[in-house]
Amino acid sequence: MLTRRELNRALLDRQMLLRRHDVKALAAIEHLVGMQSQAPLSAYVGLWNRLLDFRHEDLADLLTGRAAVRIALMRGTIHLVGADDCLALRPVMQPLLDRLLRTSYGRRLDGVDLGEVASAARALMEERPLSFAELEELLGERWPGRDALAQAVRAVVPLVQVPPRGVWGASGQARHVPAESWLGRPLGDGSAAGDMVLRYLSAFGPASVKDMQAWSGLTGLRSVVSGLDLVTHRDENGVELFDLPGAPLPGADAEAPVRFLGEFDNLLLSHADRTRVIAEEHRSRVFTVNGIIRATILVDGFVAGLWRIERGRIERAGETAVLEIEPFGPLGAATRDALATEGERLLEFAAGDAPARDITFLG
Repeated sequence: MLTRRELNRALLDRQMLLRRHDVKALAAIEHLVGMQSQAPLSAYVGLWNRLLDFRHEDLADLLTGRAAVRIALMRGTIHLVGADDCLALRPVMQPLLDRLLRTSYGRRLDGVDLGEVASAARALMEERPLSFAELEELLGERWPGRDALAQAVRAVVPLVQVPPRGVWGASGQARHVPAESWLGRPLGDGSAAGDMVLRYLSAFGPASVKDMQAWSGLTGLRSVVSGLDLVTHRDENGVELFDLPGAPLPGADAEAPVRFLGEFDNLLLSHADRTRVIAEEHRSRVFTVNGIIRATILVDGFVAGLWRIERGRIERAGETAVLEIEPFGPLGAATRDALATEGERLLEFAAGDAPARDITFLG
């Protein structure tokens, strides 16, 4: 039986958050089986938390060099993944994307041949990357009176968001091209579900089948798990948890330094039972009604508050960047000092261009 704290420490260890690691950014992204990237720049903070001496250009160069891409995958949301994982995982996620399309847009697409829409969209995007608005307008010329055509393309065609979207210091609307065109290689055959589960456990385990399905958005993973060589544990509620043989379990007493997680960090999104990292009473303050997952602080391994960087201008000082830390409860002096020290590093990384920087604790 594994306690909540033991599961917490195992998760933090596998998420590279108990210490910073001396590995390349691409290796980290691949180990994590991608990083949620709804907010285009959140992965930079995620990698800064996990890697020694991480620089913005370490990720920006991967995106512009086509070694990593941003594409809809797990849960139907945008993820930053390596090129190999893009091609291997996208076909595995096809049943999820088909289901989401049916449930959200099925009636609006009645009578539309999705194969013809996909072929027309591919031809258009071979000419130049397109935003969804541009794609909808151009497809509407052939299918007048129809909407949700761009969403149909998103589901049936593997679309990557191309730079400058997602490049630190640059700006640009989300524009898309087919993954095979961007990467110059074909998609996989969709047989990587077993490998995907093994890698999920390496980055998020131990975990239940419901956890795996919450992370991926797929159903029917029980049959995939039954064909794998795994060990089992139980949590405090008796739920069966699967894991890789010999996978690390650091123990409840492992030291967990304070961390500033970015928006949408997968640490908070990848289990059906998220109490191993966030208390139920705090979820509504982090997971908003409009789908935003706020940036959070970790204290002793668990979500203990929110943070944000506010930009502004002060006469004489010029542009300022203030890190606002909003804890959910009282913090001891040592914890406040640790957050302030780590916060100074965060400000240097995320707002190093601001001549004046400060940290304030709210509430």
